Amino acid sequence: MLNINEFEAKTKEEALEKCLNELNCKQEDLFLRSEFIEGKLFKGSKYIVYALKKEDIKNYIKKYIADFSNMIHVPIDCEILIKDEIFQVTLVSDQNAILIGKEGRTLNALQLLIKQAVKKETQLNLKLNIDASNYKLKKLKAIERQIKYIAKEVQSSKIDVSLDPMNSYERRLVHTLIDEYKNLTTESIGEGKDRHVIIKYVGE
Repeated sequence: MLNINEFEAKTKEEALEKCLNELNCKQEDLFLRSEFIEGKLFKGSKYIVYALKKEDIKNYIKKYIADFSNMIHVPIDCEILIKDEIFQVTLVSDQNAILIGKEGRTLNALQLLIKQAVKKETQLNLKLNIDASNYKLKKLKAIERQIKYIAKEVQSSKIDVSLDPMNSYERRLVHTLIDEYKNLTTESIGEGKDRHVIIKYVGE
């Protein structure tokens, strides 16, 4: 269970200072949220700072994966790095094919389950990416190559191209890549698993 620490003071700055001192942390080591409570009769106003250690979230994820490992009877180690507020989780196992699943579905399902578990505990929308054997990285590189090729084709033919359905992360990658082309634009259409991107020619 994740422990959310609360610190009260008359000002937000005082509450934050108390938080950092008592937890012996730097601000970048924490997820922080503040709340102002307006004073009532005989009670003054106050600020509450809620703090959650990023290290605690890392340990929570490690335990979740360890429990998952025991449940499916597949030995799994994991390494977790935090970069740009994103928890990058690398699974290490001698049975990566099982962890990845068909088209990465097991990885995506585990990622979703952990995000939902953390949100239930903390109300925090955790930015999380789980990978094994660089599967997602290799897939993104392949998508990037494909999109650059298609972009040149659309520029040349001036005919719009509808891509296969993708998850939200892959769609964002497509939008970002096409933003570099002044005469192209993108649009996401469809619902659920059918949601996909159309690359459109818009001219100069």
